[in-house]
Amino acid sequence: MNIQIFGTKKCNDTKKAQRFFKERGIKFQFVDMNEKGMSKGELSSVAAVNGGLSEMVNPNAKDQDAVNLFKYIADEDKLEKLLENQHIIKTPIVRNGKLSTIGYQPDVWKKWE
Repeated sequence: MNIQIFGTKKCNDTKKAQRFFKERGIKFQFVDMNEKGMSKGELSSVAAVNGGLSEMVNPNAKDQDAVNLFKYIADEDKLEKLLENQHIIKTPIVRNGKLSTIGYQPDVWKKWE
């Protein structure tokens, strides 16, 4: 398994995801999205597996202006807008090769083991 966890240090669900993998002795790479965001390719592949870019947006994000703008811009502009505003993405994003999840989903991760 090649686990990557994208999230922030303050996000409780990200902390729970890290704990989930630590308790099972599974090594993972943590990427702090406040320091280094996702690349265009990573964002596209996660969106493709999880139902599209709109599924990645946290409707309860602090920056409601960015969330609302994302809802109403043209579909072809959404990838660029999400790359610019990664702070509105639901976290954690957990990747295992081509597989990925958005949010805290231990039931899915158990199937990866």
